[in-house]
Amino acid sequence: MSSSGGSNPKKPRIDSNSLLSAIPTRMPLANGPSTSGTRPLVALLDGRDCTIEMPILKDMATVAFCDAQSTSEIHEKVLNEATAALVWHAITLKKEDLAKFKALKLIVRIGSAYDNIDIKAAGEQGIAVANVPSQCVEEMADTTLSMILNLYRRTAWLAQTVKDGKRISTPEQIREVATGCARIRNETLGIVGLGQVGMAVALRAKVFGFNVIFFDPYLSDGIEKVLGITRIFTLQDLLYRSDCVTLHCSLNEHNHHLINDFTIKQMRPGAFLVNVSRGGLIDETALAVALKDGRIRGAALDVLENEPYNLAAGPLKDAINLLCTPRTSWYSEASSQEIRENAAHEIRRGLTGKMPGSLRYCVNRDYLNVSRSTYDGVLNGVSPFSSLFPLGAPFLSQTAASQLLGDSSIQQTLTGTSNSSTPSLLSSAGNNSSVVVPLNIGESALQSAVKSAAISHGNNNGGDSASGD
Repeated sequence: MSSSGGSNPKKPRIDSNSLLSAIPTRMPLANGPSTSGTRPLVALLDGRDCTIEMPILKDMATVAFCDAQSTSEIHEKVLNEATAALVWHAITLKKEDLAKFKALKLIVRIGSAYDNIDIKAAGEQGIAVANVPSQCVEEMADTTLSMILNLYRRTAWLAQTVKDGKRISTPEQIREVATGCARIRNETLGIVGLGQVGMAVALRAKVFGFNVIFFDPYLSDGIEKVLGITRIFTLQDLLYRSDCVTLHCSLNEHNHHLINDFTIKQMRPGAFLVNVSRGGLIDETALAVALKDGRIRGAALDVLENEPYNLAAGPLKDAINLLCTPRTSWYSEASSQEIRENAAHEIRRGLTGKMPGSLRYCVNRDYLNVSRSTYDGVLNGVSPFSSLFPLGAPFLSQTAASQLLGDSSIQQTLTGTSNSSTPSLLSSAGNNSSVVVPLNIGESALQSAVKSAAISHGNNNGGDSASGD
């Protein structure tokens, strides 16, 4: 309708072809489950229970389960027709596995960790990958404290003596079976990786009287003042000071076997070790030797490097003072319900909207071959830089990040493409990031980035960024 003062010319329509040309053919091009009107197929790859997901998705998708441990066990119909997939941790999806799927647009990991999915290869093939963080923080923190208490008070071992029918009544008998029980107050608990679970552990440990210290190079200064704990700036210093060390960092190529023969020798003799994070963080052969020698007084592990794990056949089969649980630290009836519901809702958002902008927790946004102009800006409250920098690394403002990204050599450093072999850690708060920032122990990430960029400029006369994987 024109106004009384005359008609205004209509603005020219945006050429949709110019936007859609940047989107991979696997990505949905319009709202709705399918442009053809057919119901998309959503497959639970490594599970056989869809009772929670079905009510959320049944009005717009067909939901099926595969109960597979590898892609070789998945039915051809799923490989050819599945539009979206739900994944636990029992199946691994490498580049060659992802290539078997012909119509896959979205993978949602039911959980926070996604190291069983090659997110870079998925992005290159036009498959968005999302996770469901923060749903099991309480359970994992509670399990960590339970394991720590068991190590200090030897509860599990003492309960076993009763089951074995051993008679214990005199002070001498009690002293014999309870040898190793220790007082907790004023002991030092060292946390490696102060993400969400690490923070929850710190708050709980303080109540029991622990002096809590932590090492996490991704966090800005000040978090220790908020939580009332002590920050340590090198891993070596934390290991030396701690009576008990608990791991809460994600796994990457820089911290594989973070706890090994060398770092165990840096630990305080007789310290305890707890891991509910990633099995690959610990060299199990080195741990077995340390437990046998008494350098490590006891260990509690909810995750192991090779799962499902046969304890009787591994290097820890004869280890003493060892508690192992079958990767259950995340589980409670409430957390299981919540995590599956949230994963199903993420699938629904992906199938009814334009990806990756419609997803809340896309972890491979920077690998998707999609122009940033199609989804730039704040997406569901998430900064466009949220997938480039770990959530637990607020050392760069968006403006500072933009300025840094203008320098290609610094961009290489921040995206982990430098050829540095310096160890680094990725806290669990950064699970939404595919980025590994190489760090010299004791340096901030920004200092390391600037230093690497300066070295790069000094070594290539043309000022081009150095190449490297």
